[in-house]
Amino acid sequence: MGSSGLIEAFERRFLAARPLPSFPWRSLEEKLKNSLDSELLLNILQKTVLHPLCVKHPPSVKYTRCFLSELIKKHEATHTEPLDELYEALAEILSAEESTQGHRSYLLPSGNSISLCESTAIISQGTTGLVTWDAALYLAEWAIENPEAFTNRRVLELGSGAGFTGLAICKMCSPTAYIFSDCHSQVLQQLKGNILLNGFLLNPDSTAPLQPSVSALVSPKPIVMAVQLDWEQVTTKQLSVFQPDVIIAADVLYDPEIILSLIGVLQKLSACQADQKPPEIYIAFTVRNPDTYQMFKMELSKVGIGWQKLPSHNQKMFPYEKHSEMVILRLLV
Repeated sequence: MGSSGLIEAFERRFLAARPLPSFPWRSLEEKLKNSLDSELLLNILQKTVLHPLCVKHPPSVKYTRCFLSELIKKHEATHTEPLDELYEALAEILSAEESTQGHRSYLLPSGNSISLCESTAIISQGTTGLVTWDAALYLAEWAIENPEAFTNRRVLELGSGAGFTGLAICKMCSPTAYIFSDCHSQVLQQLKGNILLNGFLLNPDSTAPLQPSVSALVSPKPIVMAVQLDWEQVTTKQLSVFQPDVIIAADVLYDPEIILSLIGVLQKLSACQADQKPPEIYIAFTVRNPDTYQMFKMELSKVGIGWQKLPSHNQKMFPYEKHSEMVILRLLV
């Protein structure tokens, strides 16, 4: 790995606050061993802790502290002159106040970026929806490679969580309207904050049918809504407001109990568009438990919903580790 590739790998992983063991530390050690030039470490510092996105939307204090400590450890192992900049950055973070939240940022192929405020705990407030899961990144990559699936269309996302996939589609795929949804009030509150953080305005009325305004017709930004949607409680009449052309969901199959609720809401959404072309439906997930995956396909068959497994896409744009198989199914209702 060349120096520029190494710096970019550190940059993308740090911005997204990926687990520290996933960083290419061994490649860095090799580089430092073969060259006593401190320029590489200073460049990494500039592209991580001192990156303009991190200065504006910093990762958690604990994460930044652990990262800097590891970087300093690698530098000290070279037995060269101490780098003041590293110790100054550490001193600053040691005096910062700890928080239960931190930011993750992602660079888009357009040169634009997405920043999200997230919980520092995987499970928080009784939900897993306050953090971004890998299938959301995987689905966003597929969407960016296939923008025609979303361009000039109304999109409804089920279980939006922190909002990454939807924000990527809104920034890269030009939908006319995008409806984020989640059932958990705390997730919804954080989601709305992330939508605003990324420069989108929220449409306040979630009960009126979506009609593009005059400004929306001349503006590249879609109409954006964030609604509370309980798959168990919502009625066909309530869902008929949305009239989506496309329905997506990422990492909503982690619990077998949720499968029937998800299928039920998809049936209701299809029923309220009886006179029109049925919506296209894309469900992305990490196959953590093959039995859950099989159960999902079996339950789909029982209600007459077909599926196609989409081929893996070419480009890996976002930093995540593919420990398990990741799948996108297109459902045929």
